[in-house]
Amino acid sequence: MSDTRKLAAILCSDVVGYSRLAGADEDRILARLRALRSDLIDPTIAVHHGRVVKRMGDGAIVEFRSVVDAVRCAIEVQNGMVERNAGLPPERRIEFRVGIHLGDVVEESDGDLMGDGVNIAARLEGVAKPGAICLSEDAYRQVKARLDLGVTDLGLTQLKNIAEPIRVYSLQVGKAAHPKVTKGSTARQLSVLLVAGVVALIGLAGGAWYIFGANKLATLASNASAPSQTTHLSIVVLPFTNLSNDPSQDYFADGITENLTTDLSRIHNSFVIARNTAFTFKGKSIDAKEIGKELGVRYVLEGSVQRDQNRVRVNAQLVDAESGARLWAERFEEDIADLFKLQDQVVARLANTLGYELVKAEAEKGSRSKNPDAIDLAMRGQVLEADTKDENDAKRTLFEQALKLDPNNADALAGEAWAYSVELNRWTSSETDYAAKILGLADRAIALDPNNVTAYRAKASYLFHTRRWNEMLVATEAGLAINPNSAELYAARAVAENSLGRFEQAKSDLQQAIRLSPRDPRKGWRNMPTGDAELGLGDYDAAIEEYRKANDSGCCHESPYVGLAAAYALEGKMDEAKSALAEARRLEPRLTVKFMLAFGPRIPAAIEGLRKAGLPEE
Repeated sequence: MSDTRKLAAILCSDVVGYSRLAGADEDRILARLRALRSDLIDPTIAVHHGRVVKRMGDGAIVEFRSVVDAVRCAIEVQNGMVERNAGLPPERRIEFRVGIHLGDVVEESDGDLMGDGVNIAARLEGVAKPGAICLSEDAYRQVKARLDLGVTDLGLTQLKNIAEPIRVYSLQVGKAAHPKVTKGSTARQLSVLLVAGVVALIGLAGGAWYIFGANKLATLASNASAPSQTTHLSIVVLPFTNLSNDPSQDYFADGITENLTTDLSRIHNSFVIARNTAFTFKGKSIDAKEIGKELGVRYVLEGSVQRDQNRVRVNAQLVDAESGARLWAERFEEDIADLFKLQDQVVARLANTLGYELVKAEAEKGSRSKNPDAIDLAMRGQVLEADTKDENDAKRTLFEQALKLDPNNADALAGEAWAYSVELNRWTSSETDYAAKILGLADRAIALDPNNVTAYRAKASYLFHTRRWNEMLVATEAGLAINPNSAELYAARAVAENSLGRFEQAKSDLQQAIRLSPRDPRKGWRNMPTGDAELGLGDYDAAIEEYRKANDSGCCHESPYVGLAAAYALEGKMDEAKSALAEARRLEPRLTVKFMLAFGPRIPAAIEGLRKAGLPEE
């Protein structure tokens, strides 16, 4: 094959300050970059018809068929990074800078691109600010009529090693352009345009989705109002009702509810209430408006599931929590072997209706089992509680049975890893190789399905038990890069941050975990590490309040009393400190300073307080 000269839209990107980030913690930055590529960057490039020409460490050159595709891809990635960096301190943020040019390139026989088109795009990237996108005048001319972002004209710019100055435009991602609407335009008129656009999109898809009639469209448009946070899909998936005449099928409806929650969490810029909070509404008469106010969400997704032998039918409806209006309702039906396809249809229908794009089509994931019996067993295991050892053993057995039928079922692999992690932290057996059982199973699940959040949770739990805080931080951050709506992973990251002395970051993560799951039955497990963070920051009164909340919730066995003993002692309230310490030692007779150093969180203030309270060294 000979070299080919052609016109192409070229995008060049790199990570701002990569050497500094890698120097601080190379393993973590590499893990985050891998997660970002698999979850955000590569799927977004694919959606916009791009081709990765080459990667050079933290940088990449990508070819697109048009400048429009290139710019849309860059905007989506940059917006995704804003979300993923939210709440992180500056020294831990990954920020990209991007340059885009339309120009002449030479494609070599191996697919590599050479020429001024590539060189100019690379130099444009070099002048872009962190999080920004710089376009050459040739590229800008192709998209200027389509942009709804603020644009800064940087004027003629002399780019390094480029002979002639080039006019450069910088897109201000996250800042809207001045609206080009008539004087009478309103948010209501814009919502009419949105709904009309969505209906057109659905119609073009071949009529497979529910189509609003003219009267319904007019009614919806007139009633619609802009969400209070228009940049977020804020939603709760309420437990779907089991319509089968068999209560033993409740697990199936619960499993679909949980899977839909997970899938929606992967939509860019979404805010999805966690499963634990959503399930507190199970079996209750609900009012969408009240739920919306309580949870701080705009939309409520509810429905029912009916399973009949090898067929499953799902009825779903989306309700606007502000007005109480039903936005759409539809019935879906598939063979049980295509359960995940059905779930994808529900999620895609919702995403399209609200104007959101899925980052990756879940139906394309090779990790999803095609064995109906393996799917069934894995779903039973997912929804089974594990508050006792017998329950946890039963949960693990279901996953083991699923894996006998399908050894590559990623959900079953991750579920078994999680069951072993629970056993390790509560009923440790000296006969079990937990590293192999937890890390081995979790890594296999991630290799099959890089989006499996349960696998990251299992890894984080094992790394907590083995006190590998930095590795735990990497695992939780990789999971959150995939699912930024996981309350459990935010809480797990906070535990690692506490033990690394990053108490403010831990508090921030715990607040987000509570926001995502405000009615969580295990909310005490958020109060306990919040108390540790307050203790580390020296706010003993706040720590005492959090430890009391944890204790009142019935969680954490002796740990709240341990925290109370340390906080009271540091505050000089020795009678209260000794009383709390006595109760802690009654609940855990092995409690000593040595025991705390071996098994407790690494918080110097806690050890200092416990010593003051009179805890023996050994």
